[in-house]
Amino acid sequence: MEETARPSVRAPVDRYRLVQIIIGVLFVAYLLWRLYVVLFVEGVYGADTWARFAISGLVLGSVYAVIAIGYTLVYGILFMINFAHGEVMMLGAFAGFFVFEGLNSLMINAAEGVTFLAAYPVISVFLAFLAGMLTSTVAGVYLEKIAYRPLRSAPRLVPLISAIGASIFLQNAAQLIFGPQRRTYINPEFLTRGAGWEIMINERPVVLTYTGIFTFVLSILILVLLYVIVQRTRLGRAMRAVAEDKRTAALMGINVNRVIAQTFAISGAMAGAAGVMWGIHNGIIYHYVGFIPGLKAFTAAVLGGIGNIPGAMLGGLFLGLVEALGPVILGLHFQLKDVIAFSILVLVLIFRPSGILGEVLSEEKV
Repeated sequence: MEETARPSVRAPVDRYRLVQIIIGVLFVAYLLWRLYVVLFVEGVYGADTWARFAISGLVLGSVYAVIAIGYTLVYGILFMINFAHGEVMMLGAFAGFFVFEGLNSLMINAAEGVTFLAAYPVISVFLAFLAGMLTSTVAGVYLEKIAYRPLRSAPRLVPLISAIGASIFLQNAAQLIFGPQRRTYINPEFLTRGAGWEIMINERPVVLTYTGIFTFVLSILILVLLYVIVQRTRLGRAMRAVAEDKRTAALMGINVNRVIAQTFAISGAMAGAAGVMWGIHNGIIYHYVGFIPGLKAFTAAVLGGIGNIPGAMLGGLFLGLVEALGPVILGLHFQLKDVIAFSILVLVLIFRPSGILGEVLSEEKV
């Protein structure tokens, strides 16, 4: 009996892949052409200006990377996007702000006008980070307990909607509690905004700001420490086991609810540290300050590979550089940097949904 020919499904897939490659090659060619025009034809910016853009992008990207770790940790275990993560960062930023305000009002020597913030700047910074991280940790734990845990067995869209609702609730609660006005961080003297070390590039000074170096170095240290915790500690092994299979992990004696709560606690602590760093470096905070950085960090997590901690680091730094250099290369206004960032999200979801380093997921997505 003659076999009936079965239609091939490979050809459409191959054609779609070919179209992706062609579009990608054309896009890269366009970027290279724009870079050539900006560097050698127009020549508007010198090497010193490019260095300033790159430094700004690295500092901003390091903060995105710390926030993106929170998305990555939660997604790696629960396969959900915690869209309230930016608001958890905002709460940490406010906690650090009020610590600095209180320490700046606490007089050590009233006759000479010396405050605790001026007399003990390092301790003040430590206390601000401690307050910010603790506040965001508590917010993250209760967010999981109230908004996500009851919906754990629900379809994946349901906790996503709950996360958006939690985000809106925290924004409005912060506006009612702290007020709608913008607040300015009072930094210790050794972290004065705008001040820093000068290096000469193209016979022109380029400032490496104290706040920028502090933010970048601290971000890298936090990311390395977190990677070690996840890979080398008992808690990290429990987190990876829960991500692999919750039922099997429970049978092996792991308290799944506790591990998930600890994951949200670590995620919140990272967001709180990022909030204080954001306030120290940028200076301005308000009730809406975490929304856009939160979305950018989500973009960074997707770009690097959701669920992948090194990918979140790489995605955050890359996105920061793209925001700083993209408008210049493309000849756009700097106010359009957000458009560039979210365009990258769309392009990655279309052409490389697994991210640069690929997703690290232990069970099949549904």
